[in-house]
Amino acid sequence: MSAPVTLIGLGPMGQAMVRSLLAAGHPVTVWNRTPGRAADVVAAGARLAATPAEAVAASDLVILSLTDYQAMYDILGPTTTAPAALAGRTLVNLSSDSPDRSREGAAWAAEHGARFLTGGVMTPAPMVGTAAAYVYYSGPAELLETHRAALGTIGAPRYLGADPGLAQLMYQANLDVFLTSLAALMHATALLETAGVPPTVALPELLRTLSGTAEMLEAGENPAAQLEAGEHPGHLSTVTMMGATADHIVAASEAAGVDTGLPAAVRAYYTWAREHGHGGDNWTRIIDAMRPVSPGRSSGGGPDPSRRGS
Repeated sequence: MSAPVTLIGLGPMGQAMVRSLLAAGHPVTVWNRTPGRAADVVAAGARLAATPAEAVAASDLVILSLTDYQAMYDILGPTTTAPAALAGRTLVNLSSDSPDRSREGAAWAAEHGARFLTGGVMTPAPMVGTAAAYVYYSGPAELLETHRAALGTIGAPRYLGADPGLAQLMYQANLDVFLTSLAALMHATALLETAGVPPTVALPELLRTLSGTAEMLEAGENPAAQLEAGEHPGHLSTVTMMGATADHIVAASEAAGVDTGLPAAVRAYYTWAREHGHGGDNWTRIIDAMRPVSPGRSSGGGPDPSRRGS
């Protein structure tokens, strides 16, 4: 029989994980602060625990799918679960929070004798358990290997390292790209609407650009290697050229009466790079306007603190 698993937190993501675990033959015990949410997964074969302590006691592997890390403390803290019940258990927290909060959570678990893995699920609930699903993990590598079979039913595990904060940092970095892209899609759709172009026409065209971005970058540039080498060759595109386009987007938005907050923020990075003498460099030079300010960095090779907040 496959190893038993406990899953705490039955939002859409938690329910999808339970179904995937059940389909792979794992006995699953569940608990949720709103018991009614367990009805569907119980009907599918999961067992509903009456208390968090009972849920933790049911399995060595305890997966948390909660709103944030505070919910872990609220549910597994001393007011609801005897701390001794956590001893020897493996907690895999797939909730979203900051990297620092993940590190604090790992320390908290260790204080109670529990082992701890941080995870970031890179798939929406309907895709959990499919070949396209994957999950970032960080923490002790041996824990991931011990529970790889069960965790692999959620999505392919991608291990990042021992630092408990790494999985959350990678998760947040991916969401940085995702949320910014979604906002850009809505801004561009709003811009096109002002000329009578409906979303049913606009979005398919805009998604062509979004889905083709990786191919365009790979065809003409190798930004990852260039960034790692500290090189910004401007033979295909330059800060000046891309910055001019950013200027035009802001101008078009202003003329149409569409909010300029998003394109103005993008334009500010190109403006900074031009003002610091990097107009002939590749567009990747704007990363210097985003990097942390560190002692000893020249004003032309990194962000100007006076620009922050502008």
